[in-house]
Amino acid sequence: MNKKKILTLSLLGILFACLYTVGIFMGECAREKTLIYILADDTPASVKTALKEKGVRTQGFSMLCRFLNYKVRPGQYLINKGDNILMVFRRLRNGQQEPVNLTIPSVRTMDRLAAFLGEKLMMDSTEVTDAFRDSEFCESYGYSIETLPALFIPNTYQVYWTTSLDEFMKRMQRENKAFWNDSRDQKAKAMGMSHEQVVTLASIVDEETANNGEKPMIAGMYIKRLQIGMPLQADPTVKFALGDFSLRRIWGKHLNVDSPYNTYKNTGLPPGPIRIPSVAGIDAVLNYVRHDYIYMCAKEDFSGTHNFARTYAEHLQNARRYTQALNERNIK
Repeated sequence: MNKKKILTLSLLGILFACLYTVGIFMGECAREKTLIYILADDTPASVKTALKEKGVRTQGFSMLCRFLNYKVRPGQYLINKGDNILMVFRRLRNGQQEPVNLTIPSVRTMDRLAAFLGEKLMMDSTEVTDAFRDSEFCESYGYSIETLPALFIPNTYQVYWTTSLDEFMKRMQRENKAFWNDSRDQKAKAMGMSHEQVVTLASIVDEETANNGEKPMIAGMYIKRLQIGMPLQADPTVKFALGDFSLRRIWGKHLNVDSPYNTYKNTGLPPGPIRIPSVAGIDAVLNYVRHDYIYMCAKEDFSGTHNFARTYAEHLQNARRYTQALNERNIK
């Protein structure tokens, strides 16, 4: 074989090797869009395994890890349909996480919020629960254990899956400050209420109805009671005090619970919100309807709305109709 043929064969070999290598690194490795979660204790080998489990072709991944000194960076990463292994590797190596769209839920307790954060982010829900019950932790962000729910505004935020609890709390502080713009702040001041007090009342209003159109009316009734020194007598606060949210009826025996949240035994607002209220609930308080009603009772048609009354006699008539409807449906 002459030198010319040897040279030709060598060049062809190099060409095929190059094409093969290009095929490995530039060929499609993902046939569908997926997310991969990488933990702090993962290794290049376990990342490769995780990619395989997601249906990603990993040929060439180990070579890239070895020659480009891959150091694992935890996070949630997006793999797009049609990505090649080089694109995936760069994303993982550079820590280009896919943000999480985190919608703060309007939950009744901080334990439920902690559980939610543990599901959505790389947080230990037990550690979060313990933090929310720690007075020093709460005070470091400007709240007490009781008022902490007022920090969280239930909107949707983009955060990283690896966001720490401290980073998350500071983000919530910034979002809370942005929410309380000049307009909302001035309305609260005109009412003689702090932001936390507005949110506390909003949490009661939200518990009373899911009907956003009626919330300003209910807020107006409770504000009227506050103004005349009348106890709020809000059934939802009794449920919160008892820790039993399954109650469908509040009986006399329930009203004796010894708790600062029992607004039948205590005048004024409870120590803090009884849930993370909705934005609609907060704005309903800030834009409450001014009227003379000081009583309300759920309508007997179970529409989720209420009959309002100016006098106790009128209220008793409304209450009798509702009680009869409850009894007819055998609701205990």
